[in-house]
Amino acid sequence: MVNKKYILLAGLCAAMAAPAFAQETKQASSWSGRDMTYRGQVYDVLDTAYVPKGRMEQQRQYLNHQYAFPAKPRNMWELGVNAGFQNIFGDVTSKMPWNASSPLNALGFGASIRKAMGYTFSWRLAYNFQNAQGIDYRPRRADLATAYNNPWTAKGYTNDADVYSNYKYRGHELTLQLVAASNNIRFHKAKNAVSFYGFAGAGALLWNTQVGVANSANANWNYDAWQDTDGTLTKEGQKEYRKELKDATYVDYSREYLTNKGRANIEIGDKSWGLVPALVGGAGIQFKLGDRVTLQFEDKITWTGLDILDATEVPQLLNNDKDIMNYASVGLGFNIGKKSKNVQPLWWVNPMDHIYSEVAAPRHMMLPDPVLADDDGDGIANQFDKCPDTQAGIKVDASGCPLDTDGDGVPDYMDKEPITPTYCQPVDADGVGKCPCPDDCGGGEKSCGNIGSGAITFSGSSTTLSAAAQSQLANLAGQMSANPECKVVVMGNAGSSKVQQQRAWDRVNKVITYMTETQNISRDRFIFQYSGATGDVNSVMYRSANDGETGPSSQAPPFPHLQSNK
Repeated sequence: MVNKKYILLAGLCAAMAAPAFAQETKQASSWSGRDMTYRGQVYDVLDTAYVPKGRMEQQRQYLNHQYAFPAKPRNMWELGVNAGFQNIFGDVTSKMPWNASSPLNALGFGASIRKAMGYTFSWRLAYNFQNAQGIDYRPRRADLATAYNNPWTAKGYTNDADVYSNYKYRGHELTLQLVAASNNIRFHKAKNAVSFYGFAGAGALLWNTQVGVANSANANWNYDAWQDTDGTLTKEGQKEYRKELKDATYVDYSREYLTNKGRANIEIGDKSWGLVPALVGGAGIQFKLGDRVTLQFEDKITWTGLDILDATEVPQLLNNDKDIMNYASVGLGFNIGKKSKNVQPLWWVNPMDHIYSEVAAPRHMMLPDPVLADDDGDGIANQFDKCPDTQAGIKVDASGCPLDTDGDGVPDYMDKEPITPTYCQPVDADGVGKCPCPDDCGGGEKSCGNIGSGAITFSGSSTTLSAAAQSQLANLAGQMSANPECKVVVMGNAGSSKVQQQRAWDRVNKVITYMTETQNISRDRFIFQYSGATGDVNSVMYRSANDGETGPSSQAPPFPHLQSNK
């Protein structure tokens, strides 16, 4: 009968596994783009609504790129209920419900509450009502049927009389269990719909076992008519014995000896109950039926170190192996908690989901600026460089070609008249115009109008100068070198918020610092204005200073605690 039980459970597991795996495949195949969202995705790691107050500091550091690991989210409790078959593996054969005297004689039930500690381990407090019955059709001598407080001889059976062991067992078990789940940390699928788990724990067992020692008339049984030649009950005798047990006289087993071997004796009503420590262990499998409900199949073993749970202990015959209780159950689990603040129990959450999502479509990960090939080293990437073989040290414009400040077609490094007025052009091969050179064309005081205006554009919240911006500033540096008496005003667009004002200061400071440290232009030739520009807040404007216009070449940052130089 025990084999049939496990075959039935295996069949039920297989039947439930098919739709669960199909559900998993369907969910994992639903893709919605950049945010890596799958149908039924557990939660967004960047959402602080799932983080408890005690772990919010870690989450803040993670979001600010100060710590590499996100905080563990708040997750739901699981409330479970179950029912199943209870058996005692001992000296007396345990009977299944459909073969015993009562249709519910081996059915038990239970309830539990479970909470995850992490993605693998969780705690579970479990209660189990135990209900079992056993009948043995093999004869035993009445004086050897049990070792303590023999209920058969107490009833008046002679010492050498044949008796047939039987029992009714009831128990209340409360244990705290450590549960280890597997199959949720997955490297090739987003999530799982099936969870395999094992558990072990300890607690207490309150139990009572009774023995049927007399028939319904409270008279000793006469087995002679039911016995086979070897003393075993015939099939007809077994049937009659089971029938008689329905209304038999039952007595508590070992009433006077329950305090032995560390057991406590508790009298409740007309029954004596034993209270003993208990160890439990087992394994199970869970199937997700939805975001809130799961189905589970589980098998649990209980060990007490006792050999009298089945009302039979025969040390004289060296047959005193300890009794083991088995509970095979089917149950439902219900996830308890607000979905807006709690993720599913962590044994259903795949922590790899966030990692792979970031790799495929970063939302939080800091990515370095792309490095583009620049064979001639002029600061302009090959794909944008119109003059890919510029000699080292020659200043170039935004197209990667040698700088030509006056636009006369002769690069500055070859131009003997660097600032040739337009009306004096075209020029000869040395860059000299066709009209006499005024005082400001090749040296001396020059017009500041020759310094053009422009805008440096930044990406997002960055203060990093792009290759195109550096080339543009190199062009500006060439114009300022050709006009050494001229100043340039650098203006930012501060916007309305503190963050925008500080960012505008950072960007203006970045431009001036680049011009002084990289292009060797004196800082005194710049006027620092981090507010005043109009237009795009991501741009820094520059222009030639007007006659007599002055201003500081540097300013203190408006909000230094917000300063960022990414």
